[in-house]
Amino acid sequence: MSIPGLTPIRRLNIHEYQSMDLFTKFGAKVPNYAAATTSNEAEEKSVEMVSGGANDFVVKAQILAGGRGKGVFDTGFAGGVHFGASTLEARSLADKMLGNKLITKQSGPEGKPCNMVMVCERVYLRRETYFAILMDRESAGPCIVGSPNGGMNIEEVAEENPELIHKVTVDIHNGPEEDQLLFLSAEMGFKGNAQLEAVDNMKKLYELFIKCDCTMVEINPMAETHDGRVLCCDGKLNFDNNAAFRQKEIFSMRDKNQEDPREVFAETVGLNYIALDGSIGCLVNGAGLAMATMDAIKLFGGEPANFLDVGGGASKSMVEDAFGLLDKDDTVKAILVNIFGGIMRCDVIALGLINAVTELGMKKPIIIRLAGTNVKEANQLIEDSGLRMLIADNLEEAAIKAARVVDIVEMAEKAKLDVSFEVPL
Repeated sequence: MSIPGLTPIRRLNIHEYQSMDLFTKFGAKVPNYAAATTSNEAEEKSVEMVSGGANDFVVKAQILAGGRGKGVFDTGFAGGVHFGASTLEARSLADKMLGNKLITKQSGPEGKPCNMVMVCERVYLRRETYFAILMDRESAGPCIVGSPNGGMNIEEVAEENPELIHKVTVDIHNGPEEDQLLFLSAEMGFKGNAQLEAVDNMKKLYELFIKCDCTMVEINPMAETHDGRVLCCDGKLNFDNNAAFRQKEIFSMRDKNQEDPREVFAETVGLNYIALDGSIGCLVNGAGLAMATMDAIKLFGGEPANFLDVGGGASKSMVEDAFGLLDKDDTVKAILVNIFGGIMRCDVIALGLINAVTELGMKKPIIIRLAGTNVKEANQLIEDSGLRMLIADNLEEAAIKAARVVDIVEMAEKAKLDVSFEVPL
């Protein structure tokens, strides 16, 4: 979800069924649901729901990406959200989803693995609305958002009908006022008892937001059923990573199978890494310098493949891990090293580079720009190693050389030439 001025910060994301578990824990109303990891289990859970009064079901693929309903599995089966008119249909749908990858507009072309489905009692809806609580940078506190147009792409609503997006800011010390929630629920179209039920749900969701260190609670739709109940029929929760130490139970829900394996590996070895879509791998110390390096690459015609900050006090092994990560990444055609040696000495980086290139048998072109503490010693180490790399005296020169080297590599690949070459000095 993206509404101008209300962008969630970097956070933990959990599955929908886990969000439903937390909604239930805090007393917000949800339809009957259950998670299943096999088609047998999906059938068993739906049979239990029949005994509770359910007639038919919704089966939802559990992946950490939006657009599931319009997604396509790698098997060709279309859609990650389906209605099933019987327990056998619920089983069949689960069988078509589990163990396959679902490709959506948010998953990337490789898709996300579906290792679990959520079987939910189908409820018949009179109205669908949108509800969210986010941290708002503009007001430096929580903001509650509601719209009468739920169950659809909220970004389109915000762009095409901004008057249908209603927001109230909240004093984080006092929480939302009753009048604020009554106003918002009325603007969302709730009336009478349904309005009171909606307000009750909002209060409980706000309690969840605060007590669990959420950065976002999103319900799309918060719906009114044909018999007047107000239910959270879908849920998405994000949590502040800085709160992991006091939200251990929640952070134990993390599903690393849904994350980029490069980012998971980088975290385990203490690297600050974010994968991007370019072809120039970056190895930099310091977040600000990393951002400047990526800007320079873009300015001179290249595309960064990652944000990679080894930090100010990285060890030689961390440097080797960083090079290993970039070397194994097939999207990286060349590596740009940009180090300012302050706390982290240039000779340490040089030793890590030499060991990584030697031990990993790295063949990718490397462009290196070193400055600061022990730069002369670092350059001497590199020169004595016999390794051939493109040396740059400044960031502009390094970015230009990296972009040119990538052009050469890509032309060689198109011509089906051997690109395992040594770049001449």
